[in-house]
Amino acid sequence: MKPQILIALVLSASALFAQGRPPRSLKLLTPEQIDPSRLLPPPPATGSELQRKELAEAQHLVETRTKERFAQADWDRAHEDPTAFSATLGPDFDLAKLPATAKLLEAVMNDQAMAASAAKEYFHRQAPVAVANVTGESYRNWTCDEKPRKPADLALRSYPSGHATMGYSVGIVLAALIPEKSQAILARAADYAYSREVCGDHYHSDIEASHALGNALGIMFLNSPALRTRIEAARAELRTAHLTLP
Repeated sequence: MKPQILIALVLSASALFAQGRPPRSLKLLTPEQIDPSRLLPPPPATGSELQRKELAEAQHLVETRTKERFAQADWDRAHEDPTAFSATLGPDFDLAKLPATAKLLEAVMNDQAMAASAAKEYFHRQAPVAVANVTGESYRNWTCDEKPRKPADLALRSYPSGHATMGYSVGIVLAALIPEKSQAILARAADYAYSREVCGDHYHSDIEASHALGNALGIMFLNSPALRTRIEAARAELRTAHLTLP
């Protein structure tokens, strides 16, 4: 295991301990498979012309977003899980009634979260709201973050977006399981990822990185020998529930 990956995973586990939750461990993939130095390019350097352009674009989006789109972005922020696809898939997509699908997605959620966290720690990028030095009441007017924070209190974890990585990776898996709705699922994943920009919490390049990482992870999951049985069980269950064709 590379030192950078080991450090990232240790930090991720420590953060979970601090929140009173047990640390995660990879269930399906290896540290080498989620090595961010192999999967993603670096983000624009702080202070570079490209970073300043991205910051201006982020601020413009915050200033021009509609209340309705911001409300959706805030809802998406609060639903960092497969329920983000519920409206797309319809009321029959209820994981409480789909245990095989839930078991599959639980494993996917675990490893994609660890991959996103490892990348965040590796690239160590400051969020746009912190770079813009937004404080006080203006902070909540900028971001979907519920707690007012000082820029110095924000962790350097902007690149990639965890929400967007989840949306893209789970979206790839769901699109394979329910091919009749693949285009709608993938469009929802993209819109869900865009919500992180609407919130003002991520640069566009953060979302691009999430797209690359999420797609790579989704393909790894679909080709994982450890998931083959779960994937077939989920497909059979979704056919029985009339969410996909026989």
